[in-house]
Amino acid sequence: MHSLLDGFQDLVNAGNGLIWGSLLIYLLLGAGLFFTVMTGAIQLRYFGHMFALLKRSREGGGGISSFQALSTSLAARVGTGNLAGVAIAIYFGGPGAVFWMWMTALVGMATSFVESTLAQAYKVSHGDATYRGGPAYYIEKGLGQRWLAILFAICLIIAFGLAFNSVQANSIAQAMEQAFDVPGWAVGLALVVVVTPIIFGGMRTIARVAGMVVPVMALLYLVLALGVVAMNLSELPGVIRTILASAFGLEQAAGGALGYAMAQALINGIQRGLFSNEAGMGSAPNAAATATTQPNHPAAQGFIQMLGVFLDTLVICTATAAIIILAGPLAEGDAPNGIQLTQVALSAQVGEWGSVFIALAILLFAFTSVIANYAYGESNIEYIAGPRRARPALLLYRLAVLAMVMVGSVASLGAIWNFADLSMGMMALINLVAILALSPLAFALFRDYDRQRRAGEEPVFDPSRFPKLAGKVDPEAWPARRR
Repeated sequence: MHSLLDGFQDLVNAGNGLIWGSLLIYLLLGAGLFFTVMTGAIQLRYFGHMFALLKRSREGGGGISSFQALSTSLAARVGTGNLAGVAIAIYFGGPGAVFWMWMTALVGMATSFVESTLAQAYKVSHGDATYRGGPAYYIEKGLGQRWLAILFAICLIIAFGLAFNSVQANSIAQAMEQAFDVPGWAVGLALVVVVTPIIFGGMRTIARVAGMVVPVMALLYLVLALGVVAMNLSELPGVIRTILASAFGLEQAAGGALGYAMAQALINGIQRGLFSNEAGMGSAPNAAATATTQPNHPAAQGFIQMLGVFLDTLVICTATAAIIILAGPLAEGDAPNGIQLTQVALSAQVGEWGSVFIALAILLFAFTSVIANYAYGESNIEYIAGPRRARPALLLYRLAVLAMVMVGSVASLGAIWNFADLSMGMMALINLVAILALSPLAFALFRDYDRQRRAGEEPVFDPSRFPKLAGKVDPEAWPARRR
């Protein structure tokens, strides 16, 4: 049995080496830069517009509002990656990994706009004033490749329903053990009890819970992080210098380790950045597709989801990084890794209650990630089986999700993170290829939205203006209309 586990780990490590070392980093950054150039740096020019749209985002017309869709995607984004993931990136890649997380998020905002806009354009009615969609839908409808769409859907179900939910449960269990000395099995059992009624309640219940919990938990965490920064304001310039110097290996240059140090910062920063903000991975479009947008145009949800990447990485992850780096050289020797490093760092700043605060924060962050991850899987099971035939499969999926939450609470950190990296990488490869191929449509939708907005009109989507969408748009989701 032990040899089988070692063999599986070797296989996972080899897959990660191929995907992350040779393919995904270049494709991820390259696609983000391409989308940034082709949209004229949309993430900078429309930065204020993202927040303007947020004011109307609670209007859902009886369905799932843009705000609820954003909260669902943030529930998946804001979790382990923001507290444990940042700590792991700094532990293995040094403070410079934070810089590459920033760069991943900056170009990832344009990527998120493209994938979320496509998800809205190809969404389908669910018959209850809500919608379903995502990469599986736009791969089949836009590229005509159902086999590739099914492959993506399977990767997502494995990655989010199983691997990522194990990661979230693992971080909750470690944090609770550090703060309260609660055994992992007890944490896992409690999680199963709380999660069960929510995931069995379906997408509407998940959206409502996310809409209530996510804004509160994010605000509380940011207030604490800003307090830590205010306490150490004089050290802030030094922290920024440390991040920039470490990002390019300048601190190690004298020792001849420049290339290796920079590579470690780059790889760990991009891996953890992608895990946290999920831009280009193909997960957030599943939430984006469920929304009734305001204005009634696919690009509107693209802007809203672009804001999600900004809030996740450039705001919340930066807050965690500041807490850890300001605490000093904690990530050395036999110091704790993962969520426990964040707890120790905060405790060094504010006292022992910092460990308890992080435990409660990760409980909320990771808990909402579990239910949002489940929602992504449900959407893709319905895609494969069809809404009417999906009930038996959904029952099995729900039981498997609960089982993996329990397993993750008692499993080792390294094995789970490695498996999550592999499944995430496979998803991202498929999705990035698809959105690059479909990007001309996303650019056309952006220009259509921009043209109407510049003319002083509220943008409205008319599918008949886009020949590439002929016969591919669900008329119940997007009725043909003209001004």
